[in-house]
Amino acid sequence: MIRINCDLCGKVEGSLNRAVIEGVELNVCPECSRFGKVLAPVKRYTPKEQHKLIQKQLIRKQEEKEEKIELLVEGYADLIKKRREAMGMTQKEFAGKLNEKESFIHKIETGILEPPLNIARKLEKLLGVKLIEEHLEKHVLAKRSKEEGFTLGDFIKIRK
Repeated sequence: MIRINCDLCGKVEGSLNRAVIEGVELNVCPECSRFGKVLAPVKRYTPKEQHKLIQKQLIRKQEEKEEKIELLVEGYADLIKKRREAMGMTQKEFAGKLNEKESFIHKIETGILEPPLNIARKLEKLLGVKLIEEHLEKHVLAKRSKEEGFTLGDFIKIRK
């Protein structure tokens, strides 16, 4: 059996418990477990089993990652300009309501400048249109086969 130190007192124990002590999860010996709420006994793995578990977790994390991205809708410049004109406002009046410069509004409406997301949210609220879309992006890492050849990192590892 593997012996590990208690996170609280440092004693080397054969059996530890997973416990919450003052809001923190710790691996503690039976004596220290009285200071908190015991969740479960700590499961022990041989070094080989532990290595396999860590490898599986790393592979799962690397295989696929999802990320939410907020982007402006296509044609945002025309949409903003048409909506502002429909409300009967000049660029100067519109800029005043947004607390921005008139030149900034002009650049947005001509498409020269893409408004930051915080300004786009202000524009959505004032104009009553949807300018920001959420996209779910998946990142899939390709697995590299050993037949692809060496990388610079492989040579560095060999030289050490």
